[in-house]
Amino acid sequence: MSNASLRLLVTGVSGQLGRLVIDDLLAKGSSINVEAIVRDAGALAALTARGVAAKIADYSKPETLDAAFAGIDRLLLISSNALGERVEQHRNVIAAAKRAGVTLLAYTSVLHADTSALALAEEHRQTEALLRQSGVPFVVLRNGWYTENYTASIPAALAHGVMLGSAGHGRIASASRADYAAAAAAVLTATVPQDGRIYELAGDDAYTLAQFAEEVARVSGQAVVYRDVPEAEYKGILVGAGLPDPIASLLSDSDAAAANDALFDDGRQLSTLIGRPTTPWSETIAATLKA
Repeated sequence: MSNASLRLLVTGVSGQLGRLVIDDLLAKGSSINVEAIVRDAGALAALTARGVAAKIADYSKPETLDAAFAGIDRLLLISSNALGERVEQHRNVIAAAKRAGVTLLAYTSVLHADTSALALAEEHRQTEALLRQSGVPFVVLRNGWYTENYTASIPAALAHGVMLGSAGHGRIASASRADYAAAAAAVLTATVPQDGRIYELAGDDAYTLAQFAEEVARVSGQAVVYRDVPEAEYKGILVGAGLPDPIASLLSDSDAAAANDALFDDGRQLSTLIGRPTTPWSETIAATLKA
């Protein structure tokens, strides 16, 4: 079957990663059949205007998935952001994909999910187990950290002259969200078999948060330093800044695990998959400051 006749479906297109995957797929040419599911009816018109066949469906409502997946060849399951509910939601998607006869299900997991100390890795491990048990042909995209996870804190760092965290001297091999989207699009449109592959995806270059803060200071021309604090203290600071407790726990735990290189990988599988170097983290910092 040629790519021109394949029906590709992207889930979670209301999110930032999903939108970028759609952009990449559309950029590959009008011969590719791109479809999407969203939860919000307001997103349908914009997608349809771009030639994307969009439908309303929800991971938590299995009855909506069957109609959305009918006739689909390859499907990208972008992991849910509903902490604590992910496994059941992913189970629904996998089961619906099996009923629909999907020929390849690509799943966005987390870097080194099988061995990772990140608390968020557990739900990904369980989902990967579901995939292995399902009988559905699958490929796992174990995404590392988005550089944007840290550039989001730049305004606060500039306002206070300090960037807080619990990552110590841990190396972080992040890449831009667009890099990970390009990888997903590459897998969905691949002409070589992808079934059973597991990609450990991370940026070509790594940094510590102290180096990250130094780069923010250099590019902005303002004094910014990194201050490392214990995990519990960091969580308290995040909660005090208005973050919900589960999100604060996730971020502080991730930083603490990063101190032991949980967010580091030097295999360069991401740049190999997308056929170009990953976006330098310094470039993402510069773009954020310019914006």
